[in-house]
Order: sequence, then structure tokens, then C-alpha cells
Amino acid sequence: CIDKSSSAELQEAINSMFQWYHRAAKCYVYLADVSYSGPVNVDQCFRKSRWFTRGWTLQELVALETVEFYSLEGERIGDKNSMIQDIHSITGITIQALQGHPLRQFSIDERKSWAANRHTKREEDSAYSLLGIFGIHMPLLYGEGREKAFARLERKTKK
Repeated sequence: CIDKSSSAELQEAINSMFQWYHRAAKCYVYLADVSYSGPVNVDQCFRKSRWFTRGWTLQELVALETVEFYSLEGERIGDKNSMIQDIHSITGITIQALQGHPLRQFSIDERKSWAANRHTKREEDSAYSLLGIFGIHMPLLYGEGREKAFARLERKTKK
């Protein structure tokens, strides 16, 4: 858990998050909005899961080799490798990136596009959640707004 009341701890955690995920052996994803008991097909629910629209979950998909998905009931739906085509279709992330190819092989614009339809609670986090995707560190300035956070991110990616 991250102590969000400590700005220093929060900054360190966000700047290090991608590396933490990259070193992790496995990620378990609990999809609270995907159920086996409903009338709708699990595959349809999986494709519409809110998890795929969250800004911070992009790192989990790209940094980790092993990601397992579980339904509301705790039933295993599948893993990143067995569902890679679906995940690519849902997110627009290239298959090669999902398979762990080095992110520097993908253009900055392409990596930005993976985050295009993702949302965060705090507007600056839409930029901060991409720090690891671009392999950069920068100070977090909550209150600066989305546009300024992205402008700083853009400047850092060009260095």
C-alpha cells in the first residue's frame, strides 16, 4: 500500500511503479464487473470491463509477463497469453508490446495511443500513469492540471 498522505512516498511509488510490476512474477486481476452468473456471455463482459479503461492498469498489461484474470465469483477467466488477441482488440496495444518486447521499439505516439481511452480519478494521473511506459521520472505536481502534466511529460520524452 502507498501512503498517499506522504507526498515523498507517493512520488517515489509512482515513479517506481512500472519497475515494480516489471519485476513481479504474476499479477492477479479481479474483474468485479465480469460475472459468470449473469445472462450475458463472459467474453462480452470481459471486453466491456471497466478495468481496461483505467489509466493505471496499462502498466500491468505491458510490464508484466503473467497476468491472470478472475471474475466477480473468483473464477479464472484466462491469462494475458491465452487472451492476447482479445486484449489487443480491446486496448489497441500491439501484440508485440503485450508479449514483452522492449517499449523503446514503439514510438512515443504509439505508446500514448494505448492510454487514449483510459481514465484516472485525478486528472494529472493520466500523465503520471505513463511515466514507466516512457521510462522517465519526474516530480509530481498535483494541482497543475492535465494539460500542464502532459506538457511536462512531453518535454521529458524528447530529452
